[in-house]
Amino acid sequence: MLAIEWLEQSTIIDLQHAMFKGELTTHQLVRFYLEQILKHNSELNAVLEVNPDALFIAEGLDRERKQIGSRSLLHGIPILLKDNINTGDNMHTSAGSIALSNSYGKEDASLVKKLREAGAVILGKTNMTEWANFMSHSMPNGYSSRGGQVLNPYGPGTLDVGGSSSGSAVAVACHFATAAIGTETNGSILSPASSNAVVGLKPTIGTVSRKGIIPISQSQDIAGPITRNVTDAAIILGVISGGDVEDPSTHHVPSYHNYTPYLLQTLFEEFRVGVVKNDYYNAMHPEEQKQMNRALDELQKAGCTIVEIEEICARQEDLENDYQVLLHEFKSGINSYLAKETHSTMTSLESIIAYNDSNKDTALRYGQSLLIEANQTSGQLTHPNYLESRLFDLKYAKEKGLDHIMESERLDALLFAGCYGSTLPAKAGYPSLTVPAGTTSNNKPFGITFTGKGLSEPQLIKLAYVYEQQTNYRKLPNF
Repeated sequence: MLAIEWLEQSTIIDLQHAMFKGELTTHQLVRFYLEQILKHNSELNAVLEVNPDALFIAEGLDRERKQIGSRSLLHGIPILLKDNINTGDNMHTSAGSIALSNSYGKEDASLVKKLREAGAVILGKTNMTEWANFMSHSMPNGYSSRGGQVLNPYGPGTLDVGGSSSGSAVAVACHFATAAIGTETNGSILSPASSNAVVGLKPTIGTVSRKGIIPISQSQDIAGPITRNVTDAAIILGVISGGDVEDPSTHHVPSYHNYTPYLLQTLFEEFRVGVVKNDYYNAMHPEEQKQMNRALDELQKAGCTIVEIEEICARQEDLENDYQVLLHEFKSGINSYLAKETHSTMTSLESIIAYNDSNKDTALRYGQSLLIEANQTSGQLTHPNYLESRLFDLKYAKEKGLDHIMESERLDALLFAGCYGSTLPAKAGYPSLTVPAGTTSNNKPFGITFTGKGLSEPQLIKLAYVYEQQTNYRKLPNF
């Protein structure tokens, strides 16, 4: 019988070794995760839907392994998907909205096709903050009208679960699957990963195709892996990344396809890591400051040079408060998605708002202020507010922000606590990777996040892997 303690210490590579030696089958692994979901999901609301064909798929992959060998490192590995990622099977795709609870994707999202081709088992869909936290100014992290409230297993009902890929992070933390796929516009992978003691990797925009994902923003949306260790995140990123003729954002991005060579026990080069110590740092809880300072000491011991920075960009507060790009791109993106990529009775953002108004008791527990605000835009992306904000983001988040500070200070990465620094890389389209860094006295997980320039995933993986191997701070929730 599988033991959760063994799985907690195992990477995808370890699972493949066990399967190769005949000590484990995919069917056994899928059954174990289904048992975990049965035992604990009702407490946590992390998994929204299970693939009824998962066990059949597992048996087929076990037979294929015996007959012709494995397809890749993901052969037979069960993975959960955030509920805004299309599958062309009998599972719904709803972005957590009860208005889309009977909607199905017309086909697999591009990243799902890659996962299936690699031999992964799509185990089900995870709950999420409704509309990826772009529905209401007052909606709490992890709530959706379709799935209810996701709870943090380290403190159900007391600790913030993070959002919007809440269910994906909780499911991975609790061994409901080997890994999950989340999506991020601004902090939606990094926040729940940090809050639930797992690894979250938000790639460079264009590294992973957006095709088949319910959108917020064409310029900021990206999917990425949520895992229990850096090794698994690197493996999954290599599978889901790559060009897509149907997604122009991928056309300018060279593909690595294999990030495992960057999993090194030691840093064989000098890394300069910048840390911002300003108002956000001073506002952190004293215990979190202590954890952050400990992380800086540990990185120095690993061979990093720590560079203290007062600010990244003089216009950072303006960048943090400006969401015009999201408002305008949301209406355009949702209307396009509903017209082309789903079987749904909803045909536009306006029809979703109308449905919610007609079903207030179930659909509008926290209102829909952001949906209404987005629907008031033209949806044509010609408004001066949109164009000014988009160009402002590129100038001050990217060129005069991250590019400038990293070049002038000769930095390989920036370091933040949790998702505090998510906005600038989100607007610049740059990658970030969060890794567990301990817990506070009330059992709240604390993560640190490495951020780099575009296509710096190899450097971020090196840093995070060395830190993870030297500290090993992740622990199981006591559920």
